[in-house]
Amino acid sequence: MPVPPPPVAANTMPVRPLGRTGVNVSVVGLGGYHIGSAKDDGEAIRIVHSALERGVTFLDNCWDYHDGRSEKLMGQALQGGHRQKAFLMTKLDGRTKKAAADQLEQSLKRLGTDMIDLVQIHEVIRPGDPERCFAAGGCIEALLDAKKAGKLRFIGFTGHKDPSIHLAMLKAADQHQFTFDAVQMPLNVMDAHYRSFEKMVLPVLVEKNIGVLAMKTLGAGKILDAKKVSAVECLHYAMNLPTSVVITGCESVGVLDQAVNAALTFKPLAPEAVAAILDRTKEVAMDGKYERFKTTTEHDGTTRHPGWLESASI
Repeated sequence: MPVPPPPVAANTMPVRPLGRTGVNVSVVGLGGYHIGSAKDDGEAIRIVHSALERGVTFLDNCWDYHDGRSEKLMGQALQGGHRQKAFLMTKLDGRTKKAAADQLEQSLKRLGTDMIDLVQIHEVIRPGDPERCFAAGGCIEALLDAKKAGKLRFIGFTGHKDPSIHLAMLKAADQHQFTFDAVQMPLNVMDAHYRSFEKMVLPVLVEKNIGVLAMKTLGAGKILDAKKVSAVECLHYAMNLPTSVVITGCESVGVLDQAVNAALTFKPLAPEAVAAILDRTKEVAMDGKYERFKTTTEHDGTTRHPGWLESASI
């Protein structure tokens, strides 16, 4: 079972253990994609600064978000002494050792740092991805080399398509005597009913004491279109699971306010409350209509740009 989070004072951002890493991270994480969607550079930097000031330590990003713009903006925001306040994460698309190593160097430069706390293999969404990542000359070799060189602290992977692929990635890791530090996946009020990461993958991560990174908590806002749950209910549902951090996109300070408020007001949900949320969402969730990242390719950046898996540049 996961270690229970330490008690926190009122109006203080709660923190939780990131698996077995020995690091505590904020229960809310700032999504990197939406930083690149802010109305202008100044707003993007204000979002990062405001998040850090209010105790949001976990910063998400990816090498390919907005062709590198998200990393550049976050890197600018972390200058002037802000870097030490953050637990910084980014993701790489490269599946070969060379592509992953080159992409990591680009991410380090854009983010303005010589060390990234957590680097994850992005979009593990194909049945063949586990074998490619762990093959001789695959991206795992690059990440292990970078860890030895002090360029990163922890290694994880992400994906949003099918829990069976996550399980295959974890099995491949076991076969290679390797344990991931963190795993990122969709966890939301619809997921429990359809191709469920919560039911299939979450128990394995808890058993292995791997940090659980929740994403797609609002399904890029589409879950709210069902008019069955509020945004705060969605965030609280994910926080109620044994998650280390709930990553949420904030393209404005106002949306960040909502996420921080949800963290500050969260209390463990009674079983009856969880059951009521699941009952409200069951009928509309069964076909995956509100989780299009599972059922379509419209959220698959590496499907639209397969060259990213082999290339060092965008």
